[in-house]
Amino acid sequence: MTAFSSAQIKELMKKEPPVVSGYIDLEAQLQPSGFDLTLREVNAFSSAGKITCDNASRRISELGAMEFDSGNQLYLAPGAYLLTYNEIVSLPLNLMALAFPRSSLLRSGVTVNTAVWDPGYTGRAQSMLTVLNPSGFSVERNARVVQLVFLLVEGQTDGYRGAYQRENMD
Repeated sequence: MTAFSSAQIKELMKKEPPVVSGYIDLEAQLQPSGFDLTLREVNAFSSAGKITCDNASRRISELGAMEFDSGNQLYLAPGAYLLTYNEIVSLPLNLMALAFPRSSLLRSGVTVNTAVWDPGYTGRAQSMLTVLNPSGFSVERNARVVQLVFLLVEGQTDGYRGAYQRENMD
C-alpha cells in the first residue's frame, strides 16, 4: 500500500476535478503525507438510527444543527457529534482515502471516526467526532480536524455508487 506524498497530492489538485477543492489554506492544510480537512459544521444526534441487511429499512439518525458563537467557537459536552467538512473530495478510480484525527484532538480526549473514502467518491464528507474528555472540548469553525491520507488502488474497480455520492454539495 502506497500513501501519496505532498508533491503527489499537489499534482492531483491540478487535475479536473481536483482531488480536494473548497479548502481554506492550501499551504497549511497540505501535509507531508496527506491533506487536513477543516470543520464546516457540527450537528448533534437527535434520534436513533437503524441499519439493515439490504438497506431497504436503513434509517439515518436525525440531526440538530449546533451554532458557533460570535467568535466562531463551539463548546462540545462529552458525547458524539456529526461533523461536515468544508472541502469537497473527488477521488479518481485509482485512489482511495482514509482519515485520521489530528494528534491535538487525541491529546485533548477527542477522536474522529470515519469511513473509507472509496475510489470514485465525490462529496463533502461527514465523520463522527466523539468527545471523551469529561470536561468537554471547544472547537473553532474552519479548524483542521482530520488528515486525509490518499492510497493507490491497484487493479480495476467500478468506483463508489452508494447513497452518499455527491453528499452535501450545496
